[in-house]
Amino acid sequence: MKSTQKITKALNMVAAAKLKRAQDQAESARPYAKKMAAVIANLAAGVSGDGAPKLLAGTGRDQKHLVVVATGDKGLAGGFNTNVIRAARERIKSLIDAGKDVRVIAVGRKVRDGLSRVYGDRIVRTFEMSDHKVIGLPAAEPIAALIAEEFEAGNADVVTLFFSRFQSVISQVPTLKQLIPAVVDGDAPPIDLNGATYEYEPSEEEILETLLPRNITTQILAALYENQASFFGAQMGAMDNATRNAGDLINSLTLQYNRKRQAQITTELIEIIAGAEAL
Repeated sequence: MKSTQKITKALNMVAAAKLKRAQDQAESARPYAKKMAAVIANLAAGVSGDGAPKLLAGTGRDQKHLVVVATGDKGLAGGFNTNVIRAARERIKSLIDAGKDVRVIAVGRKVRDGLSRVYGDRIVRTFEMSDHKVIGLPAAEPIAALIAEEFEAGNADVVTLFFSRFQSVISQVPTLKQLIPAVVDGDAPPIDLNGATYEYEPSEEEILETLLPRNITTQILAALYENQASFFGAQMGAMDNATRNAGDLINSLTLQYNRKRQAQITTELIEIIAGAEAL
Protein backbone atom coordinates (compact mmCIF):
# COMPACT_ATOMS: atom_id res chain seq x y z
CA MET A 1 0.00 0.00 0.00
CA LYS A 2 2.89 2.35 0.69
CA SER A 3 4.28 1.62 -2.77
CA THR A 4 0.84 2.28 -4.29
CA GLN A 5 0.60 5.56 -2.37
CA LYS A 6 3.95 6.67 -3.79
CA ILE A 7 2.73 5.93 -7.34
CA THR A 8 -0.58 7.78 -6.94
CA LYS A 9 1.17 10.75 -5.35
CA ALA A 10 3.66 10.89 -8.22
CA LEU A 11 0.84 10.75 -10.79
CA ASN A 12 -0.97 13.52 -8.93
CA MET A 13 2.11 15.74 -9.07
CA VAL A 14 2.68 15.02 -12.79
CA ALA A 15 -0.97 15.80 -13.62
CA ALA A 16 -0.78 19.03 -11.60
CA ALA A 17 2.36 20.08 -13.48
CA LYS A 18 0.80 19.40 -16.89
CA LEU A 19 -2.62 20.85 -16.05
CA LYS A 20 -1.49 24.48 -16.13
CA ARG A 21 -0.25 24.31 -19.71
CA ALA A 22 -3.25 22.29 -20.88
CA GLN A 23 -5.65 24.72 -19.19
CA ASP A 24 -3.91 27.70 -20.82
CA GLN A 25 -4.20 26.05 -24.24
CA ALA A 26 -7.91 25.32 -23.76
CA GLU A 27 -8.67 28.85 -22.59
CA SER A 28 -6.59 30.39 -25.38
CA ALA A 29 -8.49 28.44 -28.05
CA ARG A 30 -11.92 29.61 -26.88
CA PRO A 31 -11.73 33.26 -28.09
CA TYR A 32 -10.54 32.17 -31.54
CA ALA A 33 -13.35 29.63 -31.89
CA LYS A 34 -15.86 32.22 -30.63
CA LYS A 35 -14.65 34.86 -33.10
CA MET A 36 -14.80 32.39 -35.98
CA ALA A 37 -18.38 31.54 -35.00
CA ALA A 38 -19.22 35.27 -35.11
CA VAL A 39 -17.67 35.67 -38.57
CA ILE A 40 -19.52 32.62 -39.92
CA ALA A 41 -22.79 33.89 -38.40
CA ASN A 42 -22.40 37.26 -40.12
CA LEU A 43 -21.48 35.70 -43.45
CA ALA A 44 -24.27 33.13 -43.24
CA ALA A 45 -26.81 35.92 -42.75
CA GLY A 46 -26.27 36.94 -46.38
CA VAL A 47 -26.36 33.42 -47.81
CA SER A 48 -29.46 31.38 -48.52
CA GLY A 49 -30.96 28.98 -51.01
CA ASP A 50 -29.02 26.79 -53.38
CA GLY A 51 -25.95 29.01 -53.12
CA ALA A 52 -25.27 28.03 -49.52
CA PRO A 53 -22.22 25.76 -49.07
CA LYS A 54 -23.00 22.14 -48.22
CA LEU A 55 -21.07 22.31 -44.94
CA LEU A 56 -23.41 25.12 -43.87
CA ALA A 57 -26.72 23.87 -45.25
CA GLY A 58 -26.06 20.14 -45.03
CA THR A 59 -27.50 17.58 -47.41
CA GLY A 60 -31.09 18.27 -46.44
CA ARG A 61 -31.39 14.77 -45.02
CA ASP A 62 -31.11 13.31 -41.51
CA GLN A 63 -30.54 9.62 -42.17
CA LYS A 64 -26.76 9.09 -41.96
CA HIS A 65 -25.01 10.21 -38.79
CA LEU A 66 -21.28 10.37 -38.14
CA VAL A 67 -20.47 10.54 -34.43
CA VAL A 68 -16.97 11.67 -33.43
CA VAL A 69 -16.14 10.74 -29.83
CA ALA A 70 -12.99 12.13 -28.18
CA THR A 71 -11.59 10.76 -24.91
CA GLY A 72 -8.10 9.95 -23.66
CA ASP A 73 -5.66 7.15 -24.43
CA LYS A 74 -5.00 6.46 -20.75
CA GLY A 75 -7.04 5.77 -17.62
CA LEU A 76 -6.54 6.54 -13.92
CA ALA A 77 -8.63 9.69 -14.38
CA GLY A 78 -11.81 8.94 -12.45
CA GLY A 79 -14.94 9.14 -14.57
CA PHE A 80 -13.40 11.30 -17.32
CA ASN A 81 -13.46 8.66 -20.08
CA THR A 82 -16.55 6.86 -18.81
CA ASN A 83 -18.76 9.96 -18.75
CA VAL A 84 -18.03 10.91 -22.38
CA ILE A 85 -18.41 7.32 -23.61
CA ARG A 86 -21.72 6.95 -21.74
CA ALA A 87 -23.11 10.15 -23.30
CA ALA A 88 -22.00 9.03 -26.78
CA ARG A 89 -23.40 5.53 -26.29
CA GLU A 90 -26.80 6.94 -25.30
CA ARG A 91 -26.80 9.17 -28.37
CA ILE A 92 -25.81 6.32 -30.70
CA LYS A 93 -28.47 4.03 -29.23
CA SER A 94 -31.21 6.66 -29.63
CA LEU A 95 -30.21 7.23 -33.28
CA ILE A 96 -30.17 3.49 -34.05
CA ASP A 97 -33.53 3.04 -32.34
CA ALA A 98 -34.87 5.81 -34.59
CA GLY A 99 -33.71 3.85 -37.66
CA LYS A 100 -30.69 6.01 -38.47
CA ASP A 101 -27.45 4.79 -40.03
CA VAL A 102 -24.67 5.55 -37.54
CA ARG A 103 -20.89 5.49 -38.03
CA VAL A 104 -18.30 6.36 -35.39
CA ILE A 105 -14.85 7.97 -35.42
CA ALA A 106 -12.99 7.14 -32.21
CA VAL A 107 -10.48 9.71 -30.97
CA GLY A 108 -8.60 8.02 -28.15
CA ARG A 109 -7.84 4.43 -27.25
CA LYS A 110 -10.33 4.39 -24.39
CA VAL A 111 -13.35 5.26 -26.54
CA ARG A 112 -12.37 2.54 -29.01
CA ASP A 113 -12.24 0.01 -26.17
CA GLY A 114 -15.45 1.34 -24.64
CA LEU A 115 -17.54 1.20 -27.82
CA SER A 116 -16.00 -1.75 -29.67
CA ARG A 117 -17.90 -4.40 -27.70
CA VAL A 118 -21.31 -3.04 -28.78
CA TYR A 119 -20.62 -0.82 -31.79
CA GLY A 120 -17.28 -2.16 -33.02
CA ASP A 121 -18.61 -2.74 -36.54
CA ARG A 122 -19.60 0.94 -36.76
CA ILE A 123 -16.16 2.39 -35.95
CA VAL A 124 -14.66 3.91 -39.10
CA ARG A 125 -11.22 4.70 -37.70
CA THR A 126 -9.41 5.26 -34.42
CA PHE A 127 -7.01 8.14 -33.78
CA GLU A 128 -4.67 7.80 -30.80
CA MET A 129 -3.45 11.04 -29.28
CA SER A 130 -0.41 9.31 -27.77
CA ASP A 131 1.01 9.33 -31.31
CA HIS A 132 1.49 13.10 -30.88
CA LYS A 133 4.00 14.41 -28.40
CA VAL A 134 2.20 17.77 -28.33
CA ILE A 135 -1.48 18.32 -29.16
CA GLY A 136 -1.77 20.79 -32.04
CA LEU A 137 -2.93 21.14 -35.65
CA PRO A 138 -1.14 17.95 -36.77
CA ALA A 139 -3.43 16.05 -34.38
CA ALA A 140 -6.65 17.79 -35.47
CA GLU A 141 -6.16 18.00 -39.25
CA PRO A 142 -6.34 14.23 -40.02
CA ILE A 143 -9.59 13.97 -38.04
CA ALA A 144 -11.10 16.96 -39.87
CA ALA A 145 -9.92 15.56 -43.21
CA LEU A 146 -11.63 12.21 -42.53
CA ILE A 147 -14.86 13.99 -41.55
CA ALA A 148 -14.79 15.98 -44.82
CA GLU A 149 -14.02 12.79 -46.76
CA GLU A 150 -16.95 10.93 -45.21
CA PHE A 151 -19.28 13.87 -45.88
CA GLU A 152 -18.19 14.29 -49.49
CA ALA A 153 -18.56 10.54 -50.08
CA GLY A 154 -22.18 10.73 -48.96
CA ASN A 155 -21.61 8.67 -45.82
CA ALA A 156 -22.79 11.40 -43.44
CA ASP A 157 -25.68 13.84 -43.39
CA VAL A 158 -25.06 15.02 -39.82
CA VAL A 159 -21.75 15.07 -37.95
CA THR A 160 -21.64 15.51 -34.16
CA LEU A 161 -18.69 15.69 -31.81
CA PHE A 162 -18.52 14.44 -28.22
CA PHE A 163 -15.80 15.69 -25.89
CA SER A 164 -15.27 16.80 -22.30
CA ARG A 165 -15.35 20.55 -21.69
CA PHE A 166 -13.02 21.74 -18.95
CA GLN A 167 -14.62 23.88 -16.24
CA SER A 168 -12.35 23.31 -13.26
CA VAL A 169 -10.20 20.66 -11.63
CA ILE A 170 -13.31 19.09 -10.11
CA SER A 171 -15.72 19.70 -13.00
CA GLN A 172 -15.47 18.31 -16.54
CA VAL A 173 -18.67 18.37 -18.59
CA PRO A 174 -19.43 15.86 -21.39
CA THR A 175 -20.42 18.06 -24.34
CA LEU A 176 -22.08 17.48 -27.71
CA LYS A 177 -21.37 19.86 -30.61
CA GLN A 178 -22.80 19.60 -34.12
CA LEU A 179 -20.17 20.16 -36.81
CA ILE A 180 -22.19 19.51 -39.99
CA PRO A 181 -24.50 21.19 -40.88
CA ALA A 182 -22.67 24.09 -39.27
CA VAL A 183 -24.67 25.56 -36.41
CA VAL A 184 -24.90 29.33 -36.79
CA ASP A 185 -24.45 30.87 -33.36
CA GLY A 186 -27.47 33.08 -32.81
CA ASP A 187 -25.75 34.66 -29.80
CA ALA A 188 -22.69 35.69 -31.80
CA PRO A 189 -22.32 39.49 -31.63
CA PRO A 190 -22.86 41.15 -35.01
CA ILE A 191 -19.95 42.99 -36.60
CA ASP A 192 -20.33 46.74 -36.09
CA LEU A 193 -20.17 48.34 -39.54
CA ASN A 194 -20.81 51.89 -38.26
CA GLY A 195 -23.54 52.32 -40.83
CA ALA A 196 -21.40 51.08 -43.72
CA THR A 197 -22.24 48.24 -46.09
CA TYR A 198 -19.71 45.54 -46.91
CA GLU A 199 -19.32 44.25 -50.44
CA TYR A 200 -17.45 40.97 -50.23
CA GLU A 201 -14.84 40.02 -52.79
CA PRO A 202 -15.01 37.11 -53.33
CA SER A 203 -18.64 36.48 -52.44
CA GLU A 204 -19.93 35.32 -49.08
CA GLU A 205 -20.46 31.84 -50.52
CA GLU A 206 -16.85 31.55 -51.68
CA ILE A 207 -15.51 32.81 -48.35
CA LEU A 208 -17.65 30.29 -46.49
CA GLU A 209 -16.45 27.49 -48.79
CA THR A 210 -12.93 28.19 -47.50
CA LEU A 211 -13.82 29.12 -43.94
CA LEU A 212 -16.15 26.24 -43.03
CA PRO A 213 -13.56 23.43 -43.44
CA ARG A 214 -11.14 25.47 -41.34
CA ASN A 215 -13.89 25.90 -38.77
CA ILE A 216 -14.22 22.10 -38.45
CA THR A 217 -10.47 21.83 -37.86
CA THR A 218 -10.67 24.65 -35.31
CA GLN A 219 -13.57 23.00 -33.45
CA ILE A 220 -11.73 19.66 -33.39
CA LEU A 221 -8.54 21.30 -32.10
CA ALA A 222 -10.44 23.24 -29.43
CA ALA A 223 -12.15 19.99 -28.33
CA LEU A 224 -8.77 18.22 -28.10
CA TYR A 225 -7.43 21.03 -25.92
CA GLU A 226 -10.53 20.88 -23.71
CA ASN A 227 -10.16 17.10 -23.47
CA GLN A 228 -6.50 17.33 -22.51
CA ALA A 229 -7.18 19.85 -19.74
CA SER A 230 -10.15 17.79 -18.54
CA PHE A 231 -8.03 14.63 -18.45
CA PHE A 232 -5.28 16.16 -16.33
CA GLY A 233 -7.84 17.83 -14.06
CA ALA A 234 -9.72 14.57 -13.58
CA GLN A 235 -6.51 12.60 -13.08
CA MET A 236 -5.24 15.12 -10.55
CA GLY A 237 -8.45 14.80 -8.53
CA ALA A 238 -8.59 11.01 -8.84
CA MET A 239 -4.97 10.52 -7.80
CA ASP A 240 -5.37 12.94 -4.89
CA ASN A 241 -8.34 10.90 -3.65
CA ALA A 242 -6.42 7.66 -4.20
CA THR A 243 -3.43 8.99 -2.25
CA ARG A 244 -5.62 10.02 0.69
CA ASN A 245 -7.49 6.69 0.60
CA ALA A 246 -4.17 4.84 0.56
CA GLY A 247 -3.07 6.86 3.60
CA ASP A 248 -6.26 5.94 5.46
CA LEU A 249 -5.80 2.28 4.58
CA ILE A 250 -2.13 2.36 5.62
CA ASN A 251 -3.16 3.80 9.02
CA SER A 252 -5.81 1.10 9.41
CA LEU A 253 -3.41 -1.68 8.42
CA THR A 254 -0.68 -0.29 10.69
CA LEU A 255 -3.11 -0.30 13.61
CA GLN A 256 -4.08 -3.91 12.86
CA TYR A 257 -0.40 -4.86 12.54
CA ASN A 258 0.48 -3.28 15.89
CA ARG A 259 -2.44 -5.01 17.61
CA LYS A 260 -1.47 -8.39 16.14
CA ARG A 261 2.16 -7.82 17.11
CA GLN A 262 1.19 -6.78 20.64
CA ALA A 263 -1.06 -9.85 21.00
CA GLN A 264 1.75 -12.12 19.78
CA ILE A 265 4.25 -10.61 22.24
CA THR A 266 1.72 -10.96 25.06
CA THR A 267 1.10 -14.61 24.16
CA GLU A 268 4.83 -15.34 24.11
CA LEU A 269 5.30 -13.70 27.53
CA ILE A 270 2.44 -15.74 28.99
CA GLU A 271 3.98 -18.92 27.60
CA ILE A 272 7.39 -18.04 29.10
CA ILE A 273 5.89 -17.19 32.50
CA ALA A 274 3.77 -20.36 32.46
CA GLY A 275 6.82 -22.47 31.62
CA ALA A 276 8.90 -20.87 34.38
CA GLU A 277 6.15 -21.52 36.91
CA ALA A 278 5.91 -25.16 35.80
CA LEU A 279 9.60 -25.64 36.59
